[in-house]
Amino acid sequence: MYILLIAAFVFIALSMTIYLAKRYKRCPSDKILVVFGKVGKGQSARCMHGGGALVIPLFQDYMYMSLTPMTINIDLQNALSLQNIRINVPSTFTVGVSTIPEITNNAAERLLGLAPREIESMAREIIFGQLRLTVASLTIEQINQDRESFLSAIRSNVEPELNKIGLYLINVNITDITDESNYILSIGKKAAAEAINTAKVDVAVQEKLGSIGEAEATREKEIRVAENVAESIKGQKKAQAEQRVYVQHQEAEAVKGENLAEANIADYNAHLAVKQAEALRLGEVAKRVAEVEIQKAQYLAEQERLNAAEVVQVEINKRKIEIDAEAVAQRTRKEARGEADAVLMKYEAEAAGVQKVLSAKASGYQALVESCHGDAKAAATLLMVEKIEEIAQMQVAAIRSLKFDKITVWDSGSGAGKGTTSTADFARNLIKSLPPLHEVAKMAGVELPEYLGHLSAEGSDTTKAPVSSTAPPAAPVAPNTPVIR
Repeated sequence: MYILLIAAFVFIALSMTIYLAKRYKRCPSDKILVVFGKVGKGQSARCMHGGGALVIPLFQDYMYMSLTPMTINIDLQNALSLQNIRINVPSTFTVGVSTIPEITNNAAERLLGLAPREIESMAREIIFGQLRLTVASLTIEQINQDRESFLSAIRSNVEPELNKIGLYLINVNITDITDESNYILSIGKKAAAEAINTAKVDVAVQEKLGSIGEAEATREKEIRVAENVAESIKGQKKAQAEQRVYVQHQEAEAVKGENLAEANIADYNAHLAVKQAEALRLGEVAKRVAEVEIQKAQYLAEQERLNAAEVVQVEINKRKIEIDAEAVAQRTRKEARGEADAVLMKYEAEAAGVQKVLSAKASGYQALVESCHGDAKAAATLLMVEKIEEIAQMQVAAIRSLKFDKITVWDSGSGAGKGTTSTADFARNLIKSLPPLHEVAKMAGVELPEYLGHLSAEGSDTTKAPVSSTAPPAAPVAPNTPVIR
């Protein structure tokens, strides 16, 4: 039994060892092992160059990326240089997957699983664009004469873009550079012509120096001969004279050669001065054009800055106006709400007061009716009795302010001979025009009790109503008597 358990344990351990050994992946020197899946927080993959790693099943997987360099031929045609001259730049670029950790992670994220042809196509597009950009920033002379600077510029422009996809630039090889307008060939011819002219000038100078030396030597020789034969015969003098003529002729030839050489030198210097002046003129024109472009750019930048400042100020003013308007509207709404609340509270208070007054009156009327044993008419009579004195005072007040000494009455003499005056008739009729108390009570639907008096047959009220002491004496006034004040 124990033997079986031990054997099972050994079998399981051996199986696990074999399984783990199969899951342990080693990385060759010419490849990069990329483990992806659950590799750590914030990481999309784990890249290793050399060594090995245990790939956890279900949670991780792995792939290899080759480090074998790729050679890409770039045949750049009709690229526009800084001088607006189109040139052809055939070149060869050697690139490969980088082993720098940061760049390798970029390769794992962008190139993993792609075929070499697809990677080469992607790199070709990047190199092609950056090479054209580099050519556009240089002149023909910088590209053709200083190849080292040209290659450095290409590397500085191409390599950062290749690093973004995980590649790095191993080597750049530029072959023969040509142009459609034969500008580079003309530069070579110009340099050759300048070298030839310089050589010709040097030869002419040396020939001039040789002729001068030869003439001086000959003249020295003749002088010595003339001194030696000074005492010779007359024939020798003739020969000496002929020899002197010959020497003068040689000197003239030497001077002629010297003048010709000086004329050639002056002509070369004139051509050189013309070319220098033309180059200076072109340089000044380019400088002025550049200054004009700089001033235009500065003007546009200043205009944009002023426009931005003005727009910002307008936006600030607009926002301020909106905030002020919102504040005024809020305050107006609050004031209106407060006024509405005040009016509502006022009307509610008035309604409550009126309701209380009506309730109190209703309670009083109810108590009055109950005190009259439920006789509402008797209760109304009592209320009317309370108002009789006030009504009488109102009747007295109606004629109290009349000034009878200021009243003049004209009539047709109907009152003459009766022992009364027209003014007395006017006063009597005025008092009779006031309604009796019983009639006022009847208008209100109330029958006054007998102890308050009654109307006589002539219609006069015999009610014993109180009369104010300030009321004028009653005077009979004829009816329909016109009154003019």
